[in-house]
Amino acid sequence: MSPKIAQKDINNAAWAACDTFRGVVDPAQYKDYILAMLFVKYISDVWNDHYQAYRKQYGDDDARIRRKLDRERFVLPLAELKDHETGAVVDSFQADFYSLYERRGAANIGELINVVLDAIEEANKAKLEGVFRNIDFNSENLGKAKERNRRLKMLLEDFNKPQLDMRPSRVSEDVIGNTYIYLIERFAADAGKKAGEFYTPHKVSELVAKLAAPVPGDRICDPACGSGGLLIEAAREVGDRNFALFGMESNGSTWALARMNMFLHGADSARIEWCDTLTSPALVENDRLMKFNVVVANPPFSLDKWGADEAASDRFNRFWRGVPPKSKGDWAFISHMIEASMEKEGRVAVVVPHGVLFRGGAEGRIRQKMIEENLLDTVVGLPGNLFPTTSIPVAILLFDRSREKGGANHGCKNVLFVDASRDFLPGKNQNNLSDEHIAKILQTVEGWKDIDKYAHLAEFKEIKENDFNLNIPRYVDTFEEEEEIDIDAVQLEIEQLEKELVEVREKMVAMLKEVVR
Repeated sequence: MSPKIAQKDINNAAWAACDTFRGVVDPAQYKDYILAMLFVKYISDVWNDHYQAYRKQYGDDDARIRRKLDRERFVLPLAELKDHETGAVVDSFQADFYSLYERRGAANIGELINVVLDAIEEANKAKLEGVFRNIDFNSENLGKAKERNRRLKMLLEDFNKPQLDMRPSRVSEDVIGNTYIYLIERFAADAGKKAGEFYTPHKVSELVAKLAAPVPGDRICDPACGSGGLLIEAAREVGDRNFALFGMESNGSTWALARMNMFLHGADSARIEWCDTLTSPALVENDRLMKFNVVVANPPFSLDKWGADEAASDRFNRFWRGVPPKSKGDWAFISHMIEASMEKEGRVAVVVPHGVLFRGGAEGRIRQKMIEENLLDTVVGLPGNLFPTTSIPVAILLFDRSREKGGANHGCKNVLFVDASRDFLPGKNQNNLSDEHIAKILQTVEGWKDIDKYAHLAEFKEIKENDFNLNIPRYVDTFEEEEEIDIDAVQLEIEQLEKELVEVREKMVAMLKEVVR
């Protein structure tokens, strides 16, 4: 029996495979090639593992083995390479990683990889339709033909290493899913500003998921899901498999990453839609927004040109409290999330820039209405520089629709403010949250009371007196009194130091005289 592969070994081997593209292709782009290859290698290894098991069980009964394989989670059909002019089939082979590895020296290897991806997508249309649409291994993005072929050969050789043998008998699905997320994190660090399109730092996702507190039976949605990390974290919080995941993502490449992420974490039934959440949401049933128990998101900060012009006539009436400014989509996402959460019970957790807490105009009016409706539950201020895309500090807003009229918590009128901005692990390029920092925030929210210089439970009247401005320093006083200075003691210390200085100088003069002699 083959030994199990450790998480760090598979992570390191997968990351080393990226060397093929470094310095040639932008990390925001080459992540798509690496993650697609990881996915194809994984489903090929699962197929091979099961094929060997069936071969042991059924011997040479190929028809029976084929029937079994046709019921696999992902079917790997025959791939056909056709002549571009005549359309005649010039080569046919199993659409899997190992057929590509055998042909790794071919002059048309980029085309062959595309043919395999197309065949896999076509054979698994219900699950994979569109997932490989934006990935072209025969693109000049990877260099001219000779260089491209050399790089793709190296890529196939890297993925054929023993550390990337992902047969279920050697590695659990959890490990593969963790490797996928590990790679996305590393790509985000390399991609810098572009990382915001697909990635929320893991510890921030973990905190948001824990604050949203999904329970068994919940429908969970992320309307700006990126590559799906926050949905995966929310699913982990449930504690069992009794949940349903939903997401929307506007970027086609990132949507594909999210789909593969769901499969690699065993969430095959997750429904991830490729659409613009603010202008044309696709999570709709009977011409109404689908409703969810939990809605979580880290939407793009202050999104420009988000669709304000059409918002007033929105067919779902999501912006009835007001239309946010066309250059700042933050409250548009929050409005969508509130309207997509279940009445009298839905929970919403959203990451926002601090401007959301205090900007006036249309945003101030929307904020005031939501507070007056008693929807806002908690405001958590986080440290700056937690994201690869921006150094600004952010906040998490929690809304609880069980606080609205008729809900189980309609009697709760206070809002908890938590200032966790000073608690972080400093990093060279980016700060991070520790498990202890997250635990402290969660305990504070659970405790629901004032903590000196850290948390304040504000009454509605207090927020109203502040003109519905939620800027955290208005509620949590973190000012540290400077220690009183004893002038007399300081004067005595100065005199003592001066006396010692005179003595030292006298000794130095004496020593110099000795040297001169």
